[in-house]
Amino acid sequence: MSVAEIEAGLERQRVTLDLQGIVESAARFLEDAPAREIIRWAAATFGDRLCLTSSMSDALLIDLVSRVKPGVDVLFIDTGYHFAETIGTRDAVEAVYQVNVINVKPSRTVEEQDRDLGPRLYGRNPDLCCYLRKVEPLNRALEPYLAWVSGIRRDESPTRANTKVVEWDAKRQMVKINPIARWTQEDVDNYIADNGVLINPLHYDDYPSIGCAPCTRRVAPGEDPRSGRWAGLGKIECGIHL
Repeated sequence: MSVAEIEAGLERQRVTLDLQGIVESAARFLEDAPAREIIRWAAATFGDRLCLTSSMSDALLIDLVSRVKPGVDVLFIDTGYHFAETIGTRDAVEAVYQVNVINVKPSRTVEEQDRDLGPRLYGRNPDLCCYLRKVEPLNRALEPYLAWVSGIRRDESPTRANTKVVEWDAKRQMVKINPIARWTQEDVDNYIADNGVLINPLHYDDYPSIGCAPCTRRVAPGEDPRSGRWAGLGKIECGIHL
């Protein structure tokens, strides 16, 4: 290993330690802060090394962040399996909001994946399909950034109940900001209504949680909002937030 490589490795370790220290203090003093204040802190701390991700279920997070940081990068993972309504929402977001939408694609097209691994991998091995079409592309797209903003909330599922507003993403060695972690569904609905936020039209057709078309079904009244995702497969997360 060359001296330059050793020095680069030491620099990465130093940056990681500095970021972890930032996370520990920020998680404490921002726990009760309003979402917009959390975003202001993130924008001031990370500048252009900050991005956000969106599944285009709605533009709530995009609306929140773009009011604080116009022109922010928005990463959208185009899995190749999205509903047409989701792609339409992405296009509308790009036209309406002052953001830079980055379309992130898997390394293989759906046709190439079918050729290499067999058709309908999502039904036979949904974890692998999610990894190939969501997790790996996102990991690759996040590499230039120091921090990313996510729209996950504590009340969405048991696996998200302990989400902090600022946390260390150990898997990606970067900071993860969850400004609406404490919000309820009522908070979400009120913000969307009060601010005229764009939402995916599938929400009006009994799809409260929207993922890839083959793995998402309508939800009956009274069912858990996320019960339409990977129904019958014993799966509740795609792996991005684990």
